[in-house]
Amino acid sequence: MKDNYFYKKPLSNIYKKPNAFSEVTSQILYGEKFKIISKNKNWIKIKVSFDNYTGYIKNKYYTKDHQPTHKIFTLKANIYNKQKNKTKNFLPFASRISMIDENKKFIEFEKNKWIKKKDIKKINHIEKNYLKVLKMFLKIKYLWGGKTYRGIDCSAILQLFFYYNNKFYPRDTKDQIKYSAKKNKSKVFKKGDIIFWKGHVAVCINAQKLIHAYGPEKKVLIMNIKETINRIERTAKLTVKKISPIKY
Repeated sequence: MKDNYFYKKPLSNIYKKPNAFSEVTSQILYGEKFKIISKNKNWIKIKVSFDNYTGYIKNKYYTKDHQPTHKIFTLKANIYNKQKNKTKNFLPFASRISMIDENKKFIEFEKNKWIKKKDIKKINHIEKNYLKVLKMFLKIKYLWGGKTYRGIDCSAILQLFFYYNNKFYPRDTKDQIKYSAKKNKSKVFKKGDIIFWKGHVAVCINAQKLIHAYGPEKKVLIMNIKETINRIERTAKLTVKKISPIKY
């Protein structure tokens, strides 16, 4: 398990077991680094380098030869096979690409695959405005295990902010709770507070409202903090477990 590999398609599901009917626990993005734990003809068990997440992906579409130079800084970036010819394919936010050619408006990241320069940032770019990142996903559908414009879950929307900034943060809510520092037991919420429940997480955008990928509403949305806390307590019988400031 010494060698590093990089995924070379826009995204793949990560499965709990080596079959496509197994539970999808997460996803891997274009250019994301991983190690191979074991493999057979059809499947590989991987360990994602960023967060040590393990699971199974199909045994294809990966390479050792990838040195990212840029990353996607939009919800989804169109892939062009010529500079004026859009394809139906996209790279999701935070995908890491390697530039092989460029002109005034585009960069080429694989042979005959181009991305607009306005959709990317250099690989070491830091985006401290977490709300700018989280709000990209407004109205995107809720999807268990999802990490992209096709669907996203509550813990992924938070983790992607840290992943984009090359700063470790766990994938699952149960681990995020343990990893995050605890705030004083104040009932006054403020911008940047992370609210944790068992199996759920949201981020305050100000003292009154939060943003989260909310399963019952089937999408990412902004809601009133107190109304959300009361609703989750009423419908799911869950109370707030922890409040922690976002740190980057």
